[in-house]
Amino acid sequence: MPAFSRPALLLAIGSLACATACNQQPPAQEKPQAPVSPDGSNRPGPDLSALRDSNVVAVLQAYGQEHPETEVLFRTDLGNVKVRLYKDTPLHRASFLLLANKGYFDQTVFYRVEQGFVVQGGNSDHRTIKLGKYHIPPEIKPEHFNRRGALGMARYDDEKNPGQLSSSHDFYFIVGQKLTPQQAQSIAGRKLTPAQLKVYATEGGAPALDGKYTVFGEVIEGLDVVEKINQVPVDRYNWPLKDVGMKVEVVQ
Repeated sequence: MPAFSRPALLLAIGSLACATACNQQPPAQEKPQAPVSPDGSNRPGPDLSALRDSNVVAVLQAYGQEHPETEVLFRTDLGNVKVRLYKDTPLHRASFLLLANKGYFDQTVFYRVEQGFVVQGGNSDHRTIKLGKYHIPPEIKPEHFNRRGALGMARYDDEKNPGQLSSSHDFYFIVGQKLTPQQAQSIAGRKLTPAQLKVYATEGGAPALDGKYTVFGEVIEGLDVVEKINQVPVDRYNWPLKDVGMKVEVVQ
């Protein structure tokens, strides 16, 4: 089993997965960036190790105003994935941009793969960049749901986390399954609109997570790469037998 203590952030998601029964684009030109120092301190922005629940909202609000970017590119050995971050989840967007710009995600892997359900990343045994212990207040929006290709932030379950605070760094991509409107609504965490029910029927997703986790972005290119990652061989802990690392770059 991996050495670091894996958080129980998606235990609820794992159990819900059982309940649900759940043209690669040419590589983009890489922008030159300063090499990341062991602690990430040579890149501009707040000191990640100093972030706490007590100060993180003010820090992220300021950082988000300074950084209006909404597109992020994941580079993996299996291909590239481009994501659009939502402007109306400003704290999650700012936190993700901050960690990407600091090079934090470049030291992490996709460490949990549940086929037909979810791909989770944002941690590893090999991080040298220290991250303060902070959580992000929920920004759960009815219009942002766990459709195929959704980007959400993991969290502890309600018993440990009644305020539904998000993790600072553990994120997930939804793969999911196609469900009839009746199936989708019966397991959804909230009332779904007719349009959402149609998406779950035609595209798929994980409606059991709706209303419980903050969805703050979506894949706009490279969903086939997410699906490739979702098919890699894993051990009994759902950890890929071969690490799937990432380089994450803010593109615009």
